Amino acid sequence: MVKELDQDNLADLVSNNDTVVVQFSAGWCGNCRIMKPKFKKLASENETMAFVIADAEKFPESRKLATVDNLPTFATFQNGEFKSQVQTNKFDVLKELVNDVK
Repeated sequence: MVKELDQDNLADLVSNNDTVVVQFSAGWCGNCRIMKPKFKKLASENETMAFVIADAEKFPESRKLATVDNLPTFATFQNGEFKSQVQTNKFDVLKELVNDVK
């Protein structure tokens, strides 16, 4: 399942879940919209991880947990700590990022 942030609380989700995968996006971002169903597909295949979509413009504190200078940015967190990130619109690259935290 994918949770879309409705408040700037990504830090709480990261600290309360063993593994978190985040898509930082924005409403105007075409590549973000293209990647969203692919992100949801990975979430359905990895139900032990928390998958979160965070609007990088609406939630600046959440954005600070990774280096978001291009969209979409995908980041992983394990045991409350930042692990890695990629900026991509390619499903294979995103899948590799997720596989690295399994």
